[in-house]
Amino acid sequence: MNPILVAILLGLLQGVLEWIPVSSEGGVALASTVVTGVSPAAATRLALFLHAGTAVAATAYYRTEVRTILRSIRHLSRRPFADETADLSFIIIATAATAVTGLPAYMALDAAVSELEGGLFLALVGGLLVVTGLLQRFAAALSLGEREIPDGLDAVLVGVLQGLAILPGVSRSGTTVSALLLRGHEGESSLRLSFLLSIPAALAANALVLVDDGVPAIDPLPAVVALVVSAVVGYLTVGALVRLVRQVPFWAVCTVFGGLGVVGGLLVAL
Repeated sequence: MNPILVAILLGLLQGVLEWIPVSSEGGVALASTVVTGVSPAAATRLALFLHAGTAVAATAYYRTEVRTILRSIRHLSRRPFADETADLSFIIIATAATAVTGLPAYMALDAAVSELEGGLFLALVGGLLVVTGLLQRFAAALSLGEREIPDGLDAVLVGVLQGLAILPGVSRSGTTVSALLLRGHEGESSLRLSFLLSIPAALAANALVLVDDGVPAIDPLPAVVALVVSAVVGYLTVGALVRLVRQVPFWAVCTVFGGLGVVGGLLVAL
């Protein structure tokens, strides 16, 4: 297949799957393996690399919130987790927790997928998709209380789970939103915090891949095309999902997308 067409396909997948409770990394890695025949290790690195596109999309969509968070830096030392610094405190602590779990998970993942044949890799991703789908299905029903402002425990819990979501098949948005729902945050707020947190995590994952392996699996021009497509499509789809959550009960959105994750995982595993 033409490399530019492959890049458009992968960028489209990343832009759509990043926000819903189905693993974008798993989906992009699977597509890369099937369409281009690259190794599971290269496919996984390419999937991580493309997260930079949706990080740009999240920054553009939440640009007002990003500016507010940056302006709150001057108050951080005096009032962490106060109203005006809660989001910044959450992102800093959660990002640090992500680094603590994500770096070892990345190294373990790199070693593991290098040893897997294609079929075993597909089965691994499928099994993790099933787990993610089930988690997302029950999170809203088990919510503990009601919260409006994130605290330190929220940040640590979500950051640790985000670090583990480097595994292909584990949905970053699915696990982080589920954790926030379980902690008592409402649907749209959980999405907002999850998507804001994705910005530094995605840029760090992209930088880690570039330092470790350079641009993986595809040539530089198709890589740029894939990044641009993922950014444009990601910007359009994140807005659509947020609007959907405003009109439909969040547990219903979770159930539908979680069901898709379960079905997709079972199909892949079989």
